[in-house]
Amino acid sequence: MSRMTLFQGEVWLGSGPESGLPRFVRAPEAGYPPYNVELLPEGDGTRSKLRITLAVAGFSVDELAVTVEGGQLIVRGKQTDDTARDYLYRGIAARRFKRSFGLADGVEVRRAELHDGLLAIELERSAKDATIKTVRIADGETAKPRRATVYDAE
Repeated sequence: MSRMTLFQGEVWLGSGPESGLPRFVRAPEAGYPPYNVELLPEGDGTRSKLRITLAVAGFSVDELAVTVEGGQLIVRGKQTDDTARDYLYRGIAARRFKRSFGLADGVEVRRAELHDGLLAIELERSAKDATIKTVRIADGETAKPRRATVYDAE
């Protein structure tokens, strides 16, 4: 069994505000559909892509939707009942689901593909250049602004 770290220190998915845990392990939607999260290697050996694979057997492309809303990757599925069929036994019910993943800043959804009942969604973290910003600090006693340098590096 492989041991999973939190993406080797790289920030991909946002954190839940209530517990500090990654949002993808929250309980309300923990059952269905099951999913995997994996890092994808780049050609030069660095890892800058992530794939979330959901097991959505029985769903067609028209019954699935992948959206990004307010920093959340949301995957929805909705099957409709086939009223034209007369079942003697029905063990496979039409389902609906909603699974959401909080995305960190700078992470973008690149593509989604359905193949053999698995929905694969690829995410990519854009390379953020380190920037230097100068912020003025006002001296409260003399009301004379002074300069300070703030480094914003990821």
